[in-house]
Amino acid sequence: MVVFAGQGDARRSMALLWRTPGAQDTRTGPGPKPALSVDMIVDAAIAVADAEGMAALSMRAVGERLGRTAMALYTYVPSKAELVDLMYDHVLAELPAGHEREAGWREAATAWAEEIWAFYLRHPWVLQVSQARPVLGPNEYAMLDTVVGILRRTGLEAGPLRRLVGALIHFMRGMARTAAESRQAAAATGVPDEEWWFARSALLAEVAPGFAERFPMVAWLESGPASPPEDQSTPYLEREARQTFQAGLAVLLDGVEAAVSRAGAGAGASAGGVAERLQ
Repeated sequence: MVVFAGQGDARRSMALLWRTPGAQDTRTGPGPKPALSVDMIVDAAIAVADAEGMAALSMRAVGERLGRTAMALYTYVPSKAELVDLMYDHVLAELPAGHEREAGWREAATAWAEEIWAFYLRHPWVLQVSQARPVLGPNEYAMLDTVVGILRRTGLEAGPLRRLVGALIHFMRGMARTAAESRQAAAATGVPDEEWWFARSALLAEVAPGFAERFPMVAWLESGPASPPEDQSTPYLEREARQTFQAGLAVLLDGVEAAVSRAGAGAGASAGGVAERLQ
């Protein structure tokens, strides 16, 4: 399930995201003080998505959690489309806004990536909000500002750095999605990862005789020693995703270090070549 942000009224959505004065109360004329608020509705919606997933999110479900009807919410949030934008941006406020300046950029980037990994697993529904059309809210910009601030310490210019930030964010989302889906698969099917993989991989020799000869590179890859698991209580595929995340992050940051080193080696073809490849 993919959800595209920004499907509601643009002016109303942006005013709510940035808390423009007057945007949170659409009532006209005199009346009692509101019993709800935008923040209360957003918090309840996040609780629904955390507990039951994005598919369970509806104005009715949020209203029930608040002890209200769905119609009571529309005074504050025009529709589910605007609500998704508000949820996405609001939950990003959990992420730290900065990192210690004393740490080197690589240590800070690694710590930031670990925080993002944990965040996505706490709120897996966030991964269903497409990055094709960003929400453009204050906390989304704060997250971007943090990672750019970390990587700017490398000394790379804006063009190359923009590509690196994009690559890092998309890599982390992809690996976190695999881990989150591993948890969801076990819960939805009632079959643990280890049981699912063993039942099928054990049948390969029977249903695909000569597998190693047909797919020699795959067989070679599988013959290598397995990495020791961090936690046996974690589902198999989630452990694999975690280890791949750590290895891939190290390679990405190695690449950043190499780019910085080449760019700092002197003006001319070397630095120019780095910039060309990243732009």
